[in-house]
Order: sequence, then structure tokens, then C-alpha cells
Amino acid sequence: MQKYAIIVAGGKGLRMGGELPKQFIPVEGRPVLMRTLDTFNACDNTLKIILVLPRDHQPYWQELCAEYNFSVPHLIADGGATRFHSVQNGLALVDAPDALVAVHDGVRPFVSHEVIRHCFRDAESFGAVVPVIPVVETVRHLLADGSETVSRDDYRLVQTPQTFRAALLRRAYEQPYCDAFTDDASVVEALGETIHLVEGNRENIKLTTPFDLTIARALLR
Repeated sequence: MQKYAIIVAGGKGLRMGGELPKQFIPVEGRPVLMRTLDTFNACDNTLKIILVLPRDHQPYWQELCAEYNFSVPHLIADGGATRFHSVQNGLALVDAPDALVAVHDGVRPFVSHEVIRHCFRDAESFGAVVPVIPVVETVRHLLADGSETVSRDDYRLVQTPQTFRAALLRRAYEQPYCDAFTDDASVVEALGETIHLVEGNRENIKLTTPFDLTIARALLR
């Protein structure tokens, strides 16, 4: 069964505090986005990678590919107004009728090969798979008149790649956009489908703030 990875990289990097979008920031000598594509290609070089980028970022990406001699094969789809629309555009390039599709954040370069393989393997059996990690902090639920402690054992932190049978993901993304769609699993769940959970890896952080970049550099060293 053909496998695809849709890498979504539409962020403008505002929380990084600079003009350079966070996916292009070099970390230990290599742009974050290249590290992410490297990870998927190294895990399985038969994967078809679809990179979703805002149209006005694409010329700069091509310049970076030339500068770094970046040769990982990939297709490029235009980013949309929201993540939902970006994934829709990426899905349009999935041309195999029977396939598995992983959707991954471009600024998560530290996902493990084991997690990627586990997600694809279980998606073939269950249809919809999301990697998660346990909550290690105490969690409080905000109420109108205060707050209360809730059991952290009842919650998980969600990561990517969220992986699905292509037919199911296409059907989910035919739905009208809704503000409640915060990730791909929420879109699929709106069809009434069950989401299967697998264990993620804690290093698989989303690089969103300058502090995250400090962690990334430490992981690479």
C-alpha cells in the first residue's frame, strides 16, 4: 500500500518574534523544515512526501533547497487560509486510490522513526491513528467561579503524524470547515469515526517559541 506524508508548513512564525517563518529557521546549521523532511525520508524512502507551503514562501524554499543541496524528493502544494484548507490542498496531490496518509507539522523535526512506522501500521488496521504522550503536570479545569484539579490520567497530549486511510481522510475533508477542527483527528471524528491512539515520543515537540529552539539545539547536540 502506497504511503504519503503531507507536511504542513504554513506558519508565519509570529511567536518566534522574528520575520523569518519558524519552519525556515536554521537549527544547528540546517533549516527546521529540511530536518523534518529528512526524518520521514530516512524512515522510509518509498514515502511520497507532499510539502504544503504558502505560495509566497515557495520561492524562498527553492532558494534554500539550492543553497543546502537539499535532494529529498517532494511535491509542493499551496497553503490555504487555515490548516484545514492546507491539508485539503495537500490531499489533492494524493493520487493513489488505496493509500495511507500521514499529516505532520513541518516544525516537528524530532518525531521518531518508530512512531512514524507505528502510525502507518496501525492506520492500515484501524483507519485513523494519532500519537499521544501522557500528561506529566497537574491539570486544573477552569470553572466560572474558580478551578478544580482533574485527573491527568484521563488526558493525553496530541502529536503528529496523524495517520489515516486516504479514502477516510478525503471523505472527512469534504465536510464544510468548522472552527472546532483543530487537527486532522477532529475533522475525522466529526464523521463519527473512532480515533485509535498510539504512543508518541516526548522529543517530538512543536517548535513554536524561542525556548523551543533552545530545546531543539540541545537535542541535536
